Amino acid sequence: MTDRPADLDYLSFVDYAIGKAQAELPATDPVAMRLGLTLHRLAGALVYDWESTVHRPRGWSWGGFRVLFVLWLAGPLESRHAAKLAGMSRAAVSALVKTLERDGLVTRTQVPHDRRAVRLALTEAGRTSVTDAYQEHNAREQAWAASLTPSEQTVLIGLLEKLTTGPAAAAAQRLA
Repeated sequence: MTDRPADLDYLSFVDYAIGKAQAELPATDPVAMRLGLTLHRLAGALVYDWESTVHRPRGWSWGGFRVLFVLWLAGPLESRHAAKLAGMSRAAVSALVKTLERDGLVTRTQVPHDRRAVRLALTEAGRTSVTDAYQEHNAREQAWAASLTPSEQTVLIGLLEKLTTGPAAAAAQRLA
C-alpha cells in the first residue's frame, strides 16, 4: 500500500481507505466498507454515463428521465405514486414536473376525489421522447452488463435485489 494518496487510483484508494479506517477505528468492518464504497462508485459511474451520454443531450436531468420513465411504463399516476416508483421525494418530483410540463412532455391534472393530489401523464411528445431516449439508455445498460457473463449477471441481480429488500433498506424506507 502506498503512503501517498495522490498516487492512488480508485481501487487502490479503497484498499488505502480501509487500512486507514481500521487503523483509526479497529471495529471497522472492511468487507462492509468495501461493499459500500464499491456500490456507491458504481452507482455514480452508471448515472454519470447515462446522464452525460443520453439524458443531458436532451436537456433532461437524471431525475427528469426517471419521472418520464416511470410515467411511460406505469403511468398515468398520482404524483405521490410516481415519486415512490422513481425513488424520489414528492417535492423533487413536483419541481421536475414543472420543467417537464413546460417542455411539453408531461401534463398535470387535479385528481377529482382529492383536491391536493395531482395526476401526471406523458404527452405524446413525452412518450416519443422517453422511448427514443430509453433505446439509447438500454444500449448503455447493455455495454455495462457485457462485462459479466449471463450467469454472473443473474447472480449479481439476485444479490442486489436481496440488498434492496433487506432490513437496512426497509429501515431506510421508513425514514424517507
